[in-house]
Amino acid sequence: MAASCATLPSPSFVSSSKSPRRFRRSGVVAMASIGQKVYAPGVAVSEGNGGLQKIDLKSPHGSEAEIYLFGACITSLKLPNGKDLLFVRPDAVFNGTKPISGGIPHCFPQFGPGPMQQHGFARNMNWSITDSEVTEGNPAVTLELKDDSYSRSMWDYSFQALYKVALHSTSLSTTLKITNTDNKPFSFNSALHTYFSASINGVSVKGLKGCKTLNKDPDPQNPLEGKEEREEVTFPGFVDCIYLGAPCELTLDNGLGDKIIISNSNWSDAVLWNPHLQMEACYKDFVCVENAKIDTVLLEPKQSWLAEQKIELA
Repeated sequence: MAASCATLPSPSFVSSSKSPRRFRRSGVVAMASIGQKVYAPGVAVSEGNGGLQKIDLKSPHGSEAEIYLFGACITSLKLPNGKDLLFVRPDAVFNGTKPISGGIPHCFPQFGPGPMQQHGFARNMNWSITDSEVTEGNPAVTLELKDDSYSRSMWDYSFQALYKVALHSTSLSTTLKITNTDNKPFSFNSALHTYFSASINGVSVKGLKGCKTLNKDPDPQNPLEGKEEREEVTFPGFVDCIYLGAPCELTLDNGLGDKIIISNSNWSDAVLWNPHLQMEACYKDFVCVENAKIDTVLLEPKQSWLAEQKIELA
């Protein structure tokens, strides 16, 4: 189960024993002028769609990733074979008024519907760059989100979210760290709502057999409890299902000739979603396989919670 998984071998927030060359630039705001700051080799900031700032990560091995500071949303992961493993919906809006629909959006501090906006506010706020580094040619960047009047209008707590994204030759790893900086406890749940490029008729996900399920089809307000009996989950129609106590590694066949290993540490649950005819224009071209923390996390003041994910070609 995810709770017992060993920590992934991705870069942590603490410098490794190899002492990589570090380029720390504190306080770089999301909308800083292009070219105003110096980042590690393989890390660049440029203007993206709609004038939004984005980070470009480039590995000497030929892999590339793109991260928008709005929502800290990873919108592209191109490996040396030239394929983009991630998908951005054709109806995605890049104007800062709504979350970017696609890539890897954040769900924090709420997953799904609830007392605040759908999936919380982290995907609808500007994050800032706090650090960039390169280790053996592999670039990484750390983004930060803190509470402000907008977040407090929905969730009246002080917090810090740090999100480290590291690019390798055939993989991308992320580390999310949530810290309670308030003087009172708070609780939250979270997910990485990952959209993978796919040919939906050929998609399958392995590794979920035996998990407890909460199936939101047909009634999302009253999910049906069950148990996954299949070795491979396929997508013949609408799918919206939570898997509690998911394993720390899943295998996605994207139907495009790629097998993708999705591994994690401390993301205890998984979510599979494809809207089928509810999104007729593009449902055949993607599938969401999401690492999630559905059970509520309670943090006392100064406590932190950390979870890692790694996406890698098999």
